[in-house]
Amino acid sequence: MVPLRDDNPITITPVVTYGLIGLNIAVFVFQLSLSREGLDRFFDTWALVPAQLTESFQGALQAPAYEWMTLISSQFLHGGFFHVGGNLLYLWVFGNNIEDRLGHARFLIFYLGCGALAGLTQWIFDPYSAVPTIGASGAIAGVMGAYILRFPRAHIVTLIPLIIFFTTIRIPAIFFLGFWFVQQALFSLASLSSDVNLGSSGVAYWAHSGGFVFGLMLGPLLGLMGDKPGSPRR
Repeated sequence: MVPLRDDNPITITPVVTYGLIGLNIAVFVFQLSLSREGLDRFFDTWALVPAQLTESFQGALQAPAYEWMTLISSQFLHGGFFHVGGNLLYLWVFGNNIEDRLGHARFLIFYLGCGALAGLTQWIFDPYSAVPTIGASGAIAGVMGAYILRFPRAHIVTLIPLIIFFTTIRIPAIFFLGFWFVQQALFSLASLSSDVNLGSSGVAYWAHSGGFVFGLMLGPLLGLMGDKPGSPRR
């Protein structure tokens, strides 16, 4: 299922959402300019590598002092066109309404915070992995968690492939996003089993699940359920 748009109007220009989309695209274009070796070095420096983060937390001398910064920088790196395109589509559909509710500054704090906590969730469950964790999925999962909490009845215009043709239907957010979260949670739990091999998929399922849950938690703390910034009080 591919979300195209929602029927949830906004009252602001979501400049932070647009800025995040633009920054992700700019970084991806820069990645395309790198050689294979250069890209590997770029990821090794700026992607979240759980094993390196573990060394940093343990005070190992060989771990870069700035390793914790990869919890932020890794959110702007992507592994391919479908990776960056899919993430930014979800941010485009769901981000503007959360920015509308939180305001620009709090939305940016919320977004980066969810992304960092999502990265830490992935690290907790695989702290010695040498595979770089990249992408905005954890932060956007946080946006989706906030969206399902604040706008469960909003309808998502969704593209559905039906074998030889496509159609669109309007799905309530609670079902669209609820199904997405259940799927990610099941994959996360399955990844703990030695009998199930999800490592080859290259998907950080725990970052998705963690980001969604932290979005549910951080949204209300930052005022998601209250009046919009600048709203008149009576």
